[in-house]
Amino acid sequence: MIRAVIFDLDNTLVDFMQMKRLAVRAAVDAMIDAGLDLDARNAEREIQAIYDREGIEYQRVLDDFLETHLGRVDHKILASGIVAYRRAREAALVLYPHVTVTLMELIKSGIRLAVVSDAPRREAWLRLCYLNLHHLFDVVVTFEDTGERKPSPGPFRAALERLGVTAGEALMVGDWPERDVVGATQLGIRTVFARYGDTFGTIESGADFVIDDMHQLADVVQSLNAAELKGAGV
Repeated sequence: MIRAVIFDLDNTLVDFMQMKRLAVRAAVDAMIDAGLDLDARNAEREIQAIYDREGIEYQRVLDDFLETHLGRVDHKILASGIVAYRRAREAALVLYPHVTVTLMELIKSGIRLAVVSDAPRREAWLRLCYLNLHHLFDVVVTFEDTGERKPSPGPFRAALERLGVTAGEALMVGDWPERDVVGATQLGIRTVFARYGDTFGTIESGADFVIDDMHQLADVVQSLNAAELKGAGV
């Protein structure tokens, strides 16, 4: 029986990459308005290059960007960019369709919920709280909780232990096969590929199930549990 579902956070529950693009664009426009003499498209590309090098959660991206172009941090320009970034981030941080209703259906059917994310603990909780999801999850495992990133089995093992379920009683839902699917499969957790959040054009995910809408997850769980009850003669 499926007793728990583990979710990736970014690009599975929330459209993180769309939020990031809009926030960076707003930051660049604000910095140009504050006196930065640089083409907006080039600035966006250079900021993305810093993220590619340092990681998508890197907090000093605008500082590094300004130091490269100005040889120093102009705090008027920096502050303008940060304020615009934060405002745009809050406006653009939205759930994928049918996330809330699906989570509520799972909870009502007795399924426990967890998040396993490579995001820093503070950022993961900020996103969950902003989206009013923080009360729905029994367990949240971030990088700081294990010191390991997916696809290491450590974060998945920690989630199972805190949920109090076995690998066979859990599903893992994620958008990144090389991390979410591979990591969970190592422990024998069945996997669901969230194709709606895929940013790589994945053809073969290697997952046990593929969904194009979050609400299809409820059907996956229901069918698995129904099949097990039938097999047990219940």
